[in-house]
Amino acid sequence: MTAPILEMRGISKSFGQTRALDDVSLALAPGEIHALLGENGAGKSTLIKIMTGVHQPSSGEILVDGAAATIRGTQAAQGLGIAAIYQEPMVFPDLDVAENIFISHRDRGAVMNWGRTRSDARKLIERLGVSMDVTRPASGLTLAEQQTVEIARALSLDVRVLIMDEPTASLSAHEVDQLMAIARALAGQGVAVVYISHRLEEVFRLADRVTVMRDGRHISTRPMAEVTSETLISEMVGRDASEFFARAGGHARPDVALSARGLGRTGAFQGVNFELRAGEVLCFAGLVGARRTDVGLALFGVAPATEGEIEIAGAPARIASPADAMARGLAYVSEDRRKLGLAMPMSIAANITLPVLGRYLGGFGLVRHEAERETAERFRRRLNIRTSDVESPVGALSGGNQQKVMLAKWLNTEPRVLILDEPTRGIDVGAKAEVHAMIHELAAQGVAIIVISSDLPEVLALGDRILVMREGRQMGVFDGAEATQEAVIRLATGQGRAA
Repeated sequence: MTAPILEMRGISKSFGQTRALDDVSLALAPGEIHALLGENGAGKSTLIKIMTGVHQPSSGEILVDGAAATIRGTQAAQGLGIAAIYQEPMVFPDLDVAENIFISHRDRGAVMNWGRTRSDARKLIERLGVSMDVTRPASGLTLAEQQTVEIARALSLDVRVLIMDEPTASLSAHEVDQLMAIARALAGQGVAVVYISHRLEEVFRLADRVTVMRDGRHISTRPMAEVTSETLISEMVGRDASEFFARAGGHARPDVALSARGLGRTGAFQGVNFELRAGEVLCFAGLVGARRTDVGLALFGVAPATEGEIEIAGAPARIASPADAMARGLAYVSEDRRKLGLAMPMSIAANITLPVLGRYLGGFGLVRHEAERETAERFRRRLNIRTSDVESPVGALSGGNQQKVMLAKWLNTEPRVLILDEPTRGIDVGAKAEVHAMIHELAAQGVAIIVISSDLPEVLALGDRILVMREGRQMGVFDGAEATQEAVIRLATGQGRAA
């Protein structure tokens, strides 16, 4: 390996009594794509925040081009050529692409030279091998385009180390391919790319080397050619990969819990028909734009259906609001933890009890906090939520633990029908296995479950039946035991048929 651009030696970091990093070392060579893997809470985020100057290490040293460096703040990191892009891009929607690219610059003069700015922006975009109108407002950009703007911004600052933190979590397959092409182009220009992802198939397609972390410690660093997905999973979670994702099922009962006939919403989807039995897991599969989430939102009354019929336990039901849905025993775990899922500044306990707060009110309408804590503690143990205090803000938890809190919030309503929209999006393999086990357990208890997922292995592992959608239309339904990835993909792209 050539001399590293950035080297972390023996980095440790503590927050009070919590040791987030313990003697972690990492070296990044020019022109390499280096994957950084680990469960939520493994210390990846803390490590990259030290690289980018957000946190200072408690001990250890950082070297840039072989010389000791102190990175105090993000501007200092940018000055050394270190930048990061995240799962949720940070662009200014009211500014255009060129303005967003050069927003961090202080060297453009007191009066903006628009011709030069737009010309320079076009050159940066062209370096990434994409085509984009630099005068276009950022408010109209897709997530993939916003990430491209952020990468161009980093290039404008002479980036030498680019950290990509879960960059593909919300992208379509085509957009993932485009982002990977950009990462390879940057590596070809000598940039060291740190790629953080829970999607192992992406890591194998893209990375040159991989580092695994667990519980704040460095476990291994090896070339990709020397590892398998099984060894990586085992190192990440400390258990053998064969323990995960065993197919279950067979819990469906005769009684129909929920059915839809000709369900649709104007401009979104139409013609959705299914019966969901107690104890059954029905998976909704499809590509980005299939409008599966719209069906879930209609069933829960967030965006009600405008046509068709819904029956719950054999009785016609009009669901015009989430309150209607909850009164009929439905619960909906959103794919968007921040927008529709959790109140981030509130405590874990308050979030878990929020949908049924009336149960926890005492005299004069005051909340019985002890009862709240008891409920939250029960779910903390049941779902293995990693926190020492259920009164901590939910926003302080890792993504996987936030997902478990959101699941606990709706399990506390004791639903008969549970709708899970991308239940394992952005969480690590260990937390994903725990969520899968919980789904199997709930089905065995007779809960009827709809899982909306873009993860085909997950769909095949969970679904008793698989309903495939494409562009707002139902394409067919597979028996889960007989479905294959190829057959589902063919149907999702309009190339095949199902019963």
